[in-house]
Amino acid sequence: MNTTIEKTFEVTEPIEKVWQSLSDPTQIVTCVPGASLTEKIDEKNYKGEVETKFGPVKVKYDGHIEIVELDESSHKLVLKGKGLDSKGKGSADMEMTGILAQEDGKTTVNFVMNISIVGTLAQFGSRLIGDVSNQLMKQFIENFKAKLAGEEIDNSMSAGGMVGSIVKSKLGSIFGGKKEA
Repeated sequence: MNTTIEKTFEVTEPIEKVWQSLSDPTQIVTCVPGASLTEKIDEKNYKGEVETKFGPVKVKYDGHIEIVELDESSHKLVLKGKGLDSKGKGSADMEMTGILAQEDGKTTVNFVMNISIVGTLAQFGSRLIGDVSNQLMKQFIENFKAKLAGEEIDNSMSAGGMVGSIVKSKLGSIFGGKKEA
């Protein structure tokens, strides 16, 4: 099962500050719901964990993140991640491209994530995976903005948001509705 998530958001911080935080895995991981780093292999490779819940299924992936591209002059970052379900019931691959741009003192962050899931979670289908992934991305954005503002953040998953995404996805599939943008 494959899905693509595209997000654009703005922060009222200078591009240098946003880049410094976004390009440092040890800083950014604290904004990712359910994620933690467990080992720094070298400057471009890290080991970590992501724990998430999709409906009744709770999964924990032990993974590897590689910084494929980190271009400060163009403010472009490309990451690849691979994770194995700690119970051996699946895997997930992710490639994310992030590009920053500055205009009028604000920084725009554009993300494109391509996600491929095999195993237990794949049975839920791309719509549900997409809905929950979008909710996780929304929570990441809120956490990232709070971090830049110097506020305390909590990277535990927002259960209420996940339930809402699941209900929305299920009702949409039952009634043939389209997902809202």
